[in-house]
Amino acid sequence: MSNEKDSREVATLAGGCFWCIEAVLEQIEGVLLVESGYTGGTVSNPSYELVCTGTTGHAEAVRVTFDTEILEFRDVLEIFFAVHDPTTLNRQGPDIGSQYRSAIFFHTSLQQVIATEMIKELNKSGTWEDPIVTEITPNPNFYHAEDYHRNYYQRNSSAPYCQMMITPKLAKFRGKFQWRLRSAA
Repeated sequence: MSNEKDSREVATLAGGCFWCIEAVLEQIEGVLLVESGYTGGTVSNPSYELVCTGTTGHAEAVRVTFDTEILEFRDVLEIFFAVHDPTTLNRQGPDIGSQYRSAIFFHTSLQQVIATEMIKELNKSGTWEDPIVTEITPNPNFYHAEDYHRNYYQRNSSAPYCQMMITPKLAKFRGKFQWRLRSAA
């Protein structure tokens, strides 16, 4: 039996369309797994079609597992806040509805504290003209998205939505966080 500390941590984040957040997080050194899905709602095992009605309370979200020896929760949040607009309530660009809200679904009390402190710091810094509306709530059940949503950008990068929404986010992310990118294999 090993005495080594497990260096894996899980975070669940919602910042608009899960395709966008997934595409960014998959490129970060220290990220072990990114899973798209639905969380924060009242219906068990919701479908994409049902979540899109805005009646279930779910957000499109990603559950990211990362190696804390390489990447800390605060680092993940720094990237998360840099690649979406946390000041728009229930909206990211053309995606409108509560399923596209900005939210941090914390897994531990420490994650809650870090997220709360970071939002206070960002609001105080004036990074955005408007206040941050990102929810900070306990992590509820997470339901995996259908297979066709997984690794969406990798499989559909030439699709119009990907070209208009995700490619520019990736370019912004790469420009600001180049030192966080995975090493080429």
